Amino acid sequence: MYGAIAGTIPDLDVLCNYFTDTITAIEWHRGFSHSIVFSVLLAPLLGVLVNRIERKLNLGWRPWAILFFWCLFTHPLLDAFTTWGTQLFWPLKTRLAYNSIFVIDPLYTLPFLILTILVLFYKRDSKIRRRLNIAGLTISTTYLLLTLVLKGVVNQRFEQALNAQNIRYANISTRPAPMNTVLWNANIETPDSYLIADYSFLDTAPILFTEYPKNRKASAQMMAFPNVQRLMAITEGWFILEQKNGQWYFYDLRFGLIPRKDAEPFFAFSYRLHNENGHITAEEVPKTGGDAQYLFHELWQRIKGR
Repeated sequence: MYGAIAGTIPDLDVLCNYFTDTITAIEWHRGFSHSIVFSVLLAPLLGVLVNRIERKLNLGWRPWAILFFWCLFTHPLLDAFTTWGTQLFWPLKTRLAYNSIFVIDPLYTLPFLILTILVLFYKRDSKIRRRLNIAGLTISTTYLLLTLVLKGVVNQRFEQALNAQNIRYANISTRPAPMNTVLWNANIETPDSYLIADYSFLDTAPILFTEYPKNRKASAQMMAFPNVQRLMAITEGWFILEQKNGQWYFYDLRFGLIPRKDAEPFFAFSYRLHNENGHITAEEVPKTGGDAQYLFHELWQRIKGR
């Protein structure tokens, strides 16, 4: 129970959304609360607190502190494999993001969860309990490392497709589609545009690339505003600024596109920019109105290959 509580504490940084502006909340997300410093500082405090609550066990604060440290530390360690990544070495601004697993992946979570539940039915000194625990850690960790291998193969497939189609590119970023590691998405940077594509290990057709102009010249004035530059830094350069009907939008390309049944797909993280007397504020475009059944159908169809 205490481990589960500790494992959720780093994600309480989402509460920043209620106390600060959108851009600052994005900067703080998976920042200090997902760092080694945070784990080192908070673990002893929680250890002392819980030792007082559980004084009848007479364990002392150190065993509790060790428990809390590993629960707090492994959380950002796992998050580093996702697209958003973590600032594990805060206060350094370096963000670790291996982009090898989606934030929700049943193949990672379910075996771990099932074996964890089974452990509860055995006594603490049971050999079966220990074996189940080791099996859960082994299966989940092996799968996590396997995602890095799959990412390497996927990168090679995209590079081969780009070379085959004589496309010159400067940078490439890949990540798995939601809840699987069979279907992958890619952003490819060229001098004047970004190419977006997907690839399933079950594909037989060539990879198709869709072009999105960077609009750098048209958006040069907007890019000069400090708050827009903060957004640019967050995306590590993977962004598009677009003006539609007199309104500016900022698109974070790192998380791909969300298909819509009766309209063009839209970027998962899009922000509406407001100029208030020379000060830019950002408002996230809500991801509402989506047809969940349609989205899952499209995802499944694309996983099956093209």
